[in-house]
Amino acid sequence: QLQLVDSGGGLVQPGGSLRLSCAASGFTLEHYRVGWFRQVPGKEREGISCISSSDDEQYYVDSVKGRFTMSRDNAKNTVYLRMNNLKPEDTAVYYCAADLRRPCTIDLYPGNAPMDYWGKGTLVTVSS
Repeated sequence: QLQLVDSGGGLVQPGGSLRLSCAASGFTLEHYRVGWFRQVPGKEREGISCISSSDDEQYYVDSVKGRFTMSRDNAKNTVYLRMNNLKPEDTAVYYCAADLRRPCTIDLYPGNAPMDYWGKGTLVTVSS
């Protein structure tokens, strides 16, 4: 079955860290551009980061720059989002998505981008 599974969310205190995983099955994620998105209830989904297929380009929205980092583990067919120094405003459902052709650029992916594959989302709650 061709799918992305995003996981790793949970409850964390402000200043804490989490690592989200985006695991692909049925296709080779290494060949795909991957984006992370998040959605707060009542707001539109936004693209917050992306990584090129060659792993030589990464872009982040200003609000997470310096705190969030994407990485690939091709052996595990997985992309990660390491989130440090989490803030209450990072609370959201996080989604990963992958696309074979849509380039990862400094403009990031719009929240409604027609990506090839989407995960179902994982909830991150930052609260004391």
